[in-house]
Amino acid sequence: MKTRLYIRSLLRSLLPALILTISLNSCSKDDELEEDNSEVGNTPPANGTREELTKDSIFLYAKQVYLWNDALPSYEAFNPRRYTQSADPLDNYYSELFAITQYKTNPATSRPFEYVSASANYPKYSYITDEESNNPPRTATASVPTVSEVTLEGVGTDFGIALSAVGNQSSYQIYIRLVNPGSPAAKGSLNRGDVLTQINDHKLGSNFSIDQDVVDRAFDQSTIRLSGRKSNGATFTRSLTKQTYNSSPVYKDTVFTSGGKKIGYLAFARFANPSNALGPLNAVFRNLSAEGVQDLVVDLRYNGGGYVSTAEHLANLIAPSSLNGQVMFTEYYNQTMQKGEATILKNQPLLDASGRSQFQNGRLITYHDIDYSIAENTYRFRKEGSLNTVKNVVFIVTGNTASASELLINVLKPYLNVKIVGSTSYGKPVGFFPINIDKYDVYYSMFESRNAKGEGGYYQGFVPDASSADDVTRDFGDPREASLAAAVRYLTAGTLTASTQATAKIMGRNVPLSSSTIKDVSKDNSFKGMIEVPSRLKIK
Repeated sequence: MKTRLYIRSLLRSLLPALILTISLNSCSKDDELEEDNSEVGNTPPANGTREELTKDSIFLYAKQVYLWNDALPSYEAFNPRRYTQSADPLDNYYSELFAITQYKTNPATSRPFEYVSASANYPKYSYITDEESNNPPRTATASVPTVSEVTLEGVGTDFGIALSAVGNQSSYQIYIRLVNPGSPAAKGSLNRGDVLTQINDHKLGSNFSIDQDVVDRAFDQSTIRLSGRKSNGATFTRSLTKQTYNSSPVYKDTVFTSGGKKIGYLAFARFANPSNALGPLNAVFRNLSAEGVQDLVVDLRYNGGGYVSTAEHLANLIAPSSLNGQVMFTEYYNQTMQKGEATILKNQPLLDASGRSQFQNGRLITYHDIDYSIAENTYRFRKEGSLNTVKNVVFIVTGNTASASELLINVLKPYLNVKIVGSTSYGKPVGFFPINIDKYDVYYSMFESRNAKGEGGYYQGFVPDASSADDVTRDFGDPREASLAAAVRYLTAGTLTASTQATAKIMGRNVPLSSSTIKDVSKDNSFKGMIEVPSRLKIK
């Protein structure tokens, strides 16, 4: 993250000595690593290589800040330095982090809270980034080519599209699943729902494995030529060149009338940082207010989360002013954090919005100075904007809907008539802030969020009230799109059932749209997380 860069430049010359200091100090008797600091085997070796000391620090921080730290063994029993199987240090750090996250079992599933799958060797929530190389976190879909990526700062460096195939292995068409605003694809007037028939000189649609390989290789290049047809039947050919671009998190917004009701629609890509997200969101809601909408559809089908503050802002835009002062949500940290006993955080300077160190009476302020109590981490509604007429909200979700997106849904449930259509969401009720260790930022699961009724724990995701396919054959905001059609049916007729089976004409025949007939050809490498920022944390 950008906010880590300033302090990292100051600390670079002190490594690896700093890591050694952290490892030694964090396990001294004075620091009280746990309530019972008499536990045998919690002192690491005094010396080690830079990588060994980094492994020590990854574990020692987890012992104090990880949400489920109560399940972790002693340093000696865990032995963080044993992770040496790879020549790449980051792979070894990931192996260690994975092991840390597999100790605590979710009683609802009898599996670890951060379990992904039997074959996965990375956690579901926690991750590490190498801030020098800006590597993406490992994900459950890492084997699918990544061709679309926009950061939480709203910066893209790609062509700006992601693709899906509709049909079966021998009879299918490839559709554009999404287009990032401001991207080369957007500037080329490409839209979700456009059919691609050719990439460069390769014709698509006859062999899925070959086509996926072609997509992978083609989108790895700096230029590409795409041919296809629009929804109105017009053919097109576009040559795109990768470039750095600024992208709004709003895919699309519109207001339409159905059944005598004005329905507002917002397709939101990510909970980007406030400087990127708040302007576009405020503009959308000014229009919704001017139109006097009472019903709202929020499309979060590809939204993996982002900043808690942006989710809070969107909740305040949707909620009426009558909710001012009511509890929105509470963040619950582990007992070590709540009691102020996470002394290892003294090694993490609390930076301001510009990435600079902060001082109080000449003393450096650190994350140890933050109050992690329940009372000081309870957030309340504070109305934003002038829209006060929303009574019903329908959210469109998929398995890519995670974290801050799920937070938004959860906080509105106690107060508004909230319904969900689509498919089961990702399931991530936990959040974090970055811990800097050497040149890495480690994002441990640190807190669980719960709404005003104390509801949280949706680790298996939100199950939709009405199941519906992600109809990639139609653009965002098209009332005929399967999920939006299901939402509109509820808002206008009160019927909450799956939409009439949507179909697409593939090779002259109608193909039902379902999870078995829609397959990603490329993966939008969307961030899945819920980030707290220093400016929101309260100093003791």
